[in-house]
Amino acid sequence: MKQINNWIKAVAIIALMLPFSNAFAGNPQRAGQAGASELLINPWARTSGWGGANVAGVRGLEGIFSNVAGLAFTEKTELIFSQTQWLKYGDEAVSNISAFGFSQKVGESGVLGFSVMSMDFGDIEITTVDLPDGGIGTYSPSFMNVSLSYAKIFSNSIYGGMTVKMISEQISNVGANGVALDAGIQYVTGAEDNFKFGIALKNVGPRMSFSGDGLSFRGIVGDADDYKMTVEQRSSELELPALLNIGLSYDVNFIQHRITGAGTFTSNSFQKDQYRLGGEYSYNEMFMVRLGYTYEDGIRTSSTRTTALRGPSAGFTVELPMGDNGSTFGLDYSYRHTDPFQGSHTIGARINL
Repeated sequence: MKQINNWIKAVAIIALMLPFSNAFAGNPQRAGQAGASELLINPWARTSGWGGANVAGVRGLEGIFSNVAGLAFTEKTELIFSQTQWLKYGDEAVSNISAFGFSQKVGESGVLGFSVMSMDFGDIEITTVDLPDGGIGTYSPSFMNVSLSYAKIFSNSIYGGMTVKMISEQISNVGANGVALDAGIQYVTGAEDNFKFGIALKNVGPRMSFSGDGLSFRGIVGDADDYKMTVEQRSSELELPALLNIGLSYDVNFIQHRITGAGTFTSNSFQKDQYRLGGEYSYNEMFMVRLGYTYEDGIRTSSTRTTALRGPSAGFTVELPMGDNGSTFGLDYSYRHTDPFQGSHTIGARINL
């Protein structure tokens, strides 16, 4: 009877969320029209190693990005430090991404999570109409996402959570700020809890707009040149890149080995829909290797591809125990294949207390 009740709860939650899927159907004609596209970048090494395919089975702090329901599996305390060379070319990268995350179990079934992702684009030469070659200094754009999450264990099979994200995009004289919400659920079943189903709704929030002194200029009122005033232009509002993820995963366990297969369908509101497939092999949960592939229409041909990410991704994890209390220290790495750049590399360090 308990298992039947769990199925009923899961179906009810899914039914409530399905009406959102029509609102966020993929539309290639709207590609590039959304703002805050940094919300689509996964800063964590473990989940990005298999292309974000494991929306149904993600566990711990990295669930803040993939599916916040997975945050509920934090056993006590988890910390992650991560560094990404995003779209690398030569010895440089388009952006260096730094990320930090912290999660803490509260009470018997709740978990609080906090994460920060910051993008550094380096120093860029300031140019003007009169000085197109620069020579008057530099500026440094700064993009930052701050997330606060809460996840909860509702039963032995149902897990859910929600995230509030603060978005900041700034240069020296223009900036924009916004807020977005994520929500997710996971359902776990099977003889060994090896079959998982997950849904995650991401980046839902009000429109953003830019403002600042960089949008103002000196204007003349009337015919004479003796009356000037500062006029500020209004920027167009931009929508957030909302999306819906629906995923499945299955674990095969034998002795000290585990093989997990996962698949996720991503319905994007401002770009092509995506299909994510991935697999992970684990030995004694101490050494893990993973592969992933993200497919969207036209991704195999350069003339029809609308993203620098070619699809393949890979990564590995080495996680070692610290003492006899169950604490571990792990190193994660992931690679995402890109064209025309030389890929994106992510290295992360993880501590479970």
